[in-house]
Amino acid sequence: MLVTGSFLAIFIGLVHSYLGERFILTRLFKRELPTLLGSDWFTKRILRFAWHLTTVAWWGFAAILFILSTPTADIQKQILIVITLVFLVSGLFSAGFTKGKHISWVFFWLIAGMSFYVAQNSF
Repeated sequence: MLVTGSFLAIFIGLVHSYLGERFILTRLFKRELPTLLGSDWFTKRILRFAWHLTTVAWWGFAAILFILSTPTADIQKQILIVITLVFLVSGLFSAGFTKGKHISWVFFWLIAGMSFYVAQNSF
């Protein structure tokens, strides 16, 4: 059942990102949005990266569900590596979509680094 849940989470992430871009974000961006840092460019970039960050998180959950479907002795390390990857990618999205102007990337990468450190040194 957990493997099925894992595949469903991957599927819903794909659908969420695709349909969100096609039917929500593109239409939303045609409207007047609040300006941040002098233009609506930053607002649009934040909305886009936040939208797709949901998919990244769901895929992380999918990986954890898959790992939990057949637990091994190093399950904590495996889950910490998934968490590391989710926050690493989240930081890449934040830094890339906003050209580093939204500082969430700093915190995402700190969490990724701490998770990776613990995964490598505690088990």
